[in-house]
Amino acid sequence: MMALCVRYAKNSEDALEVLNDGFLKVFRNIGSYQPEKASFYTWIRTIIIHTAIDFLRKQQGHPETREPGDGIEEPSIDNEALTRLSGEEMLKMIRQLPAATGTVFNLYAVDGFTHREIGTLLGISEGTSRWHLSEARKQLKTLIYLMKSNP
Repeated sequence: MMALCVRYAKNSEDALEVLNDGFLKVFRNIGSYQPEKASFYTWIRTIIIHTAIDFLRKQQGHPETREPGDGIEEPSIDNEALTRLSGEEMLKMIRQLPAATGTVFNLYAVDGFTHREIGTLLGISEGTSRWHLSEARKQLKTLIYLMKSNP
């Protein structure tokens, strides 16, 4: 669960705070766990993700509600460049994204949420979620290019 917290937080101290807060919620609500609805791991993971989102809201305010323009172009990222990146390098790049954009990227690309689910979690529209994902990809593409240019 710490790895999950590290992806959402901007530093290891914040990640540890999210983890502690999340497990406090787990222990307080252990009686409400229903094994027929989800595995124990999935239940805890969901609590940790919601705790991370709540933490980001407290730190940064509510996610940006900027609506995308017409015809969002999905930028592509060179797969070869991605395979040469270490997990630590990728995490460093994701942490450079604005909070809301990084959160949407993590929820969509890493945790597998749909734009509808992200919209519900963050209180934004599906279109705004798509815009943040597009922005994340654009910014990550730029960061990868800069990294390749300055080895």
